[in-house]
Amino acid sequence: MTTTTIIILIIIGIAAGMLSGLIGVGGGIIIVPALVYFLSFSQQKAQGTSLGILLLPVGILAVLQYYKQGQVDVRVGLIVSLAFIIGGFFGSKIALMLPETTLKKIFAVVLIIIAIKMLFIDKQEKASTKTTASTSEKLDH
Repeated sequence: MTTTTIIILIIIGIAAGMLSGLIGVGGGIIIVPALVYFLSFSQQKAQGTSLGILLLPVGILAVLQYYKQGQVDVRVGLIVSLAFIIGGFFGSKIALMLPETTLKKIFAVVLIIIAIKMLFIDKQEKASTKTTASTSEKLDH
């Protein structure tokens, strides 16, 4: 595992931990997309590793199923878990210092950004990928 990869994993863990401590979310919203986009994990491996990071105590049976299929990266899980603990500590400290109305607004903005991405941006990316793929297929023939 390269130093760059370890740094990316630590950043993912801190960001997810801070968001979790700040507004009570972070796992699937931060970790899964980050593993897919920054480290080229498959969706299944990202989900399995995320479960290992976040749900091991309560989701042990789900994690075991992913692990048996080779879809959990244990080293990544451990590094992100440790960074998540640090991020969670600082995120919760910040959240406890903020007024409730500010915290609610932060939470709402995060949800809106995720909703917009899911509703509009993902569809545009898939459409452009399909166009590129069909153009490549035409050129191959």
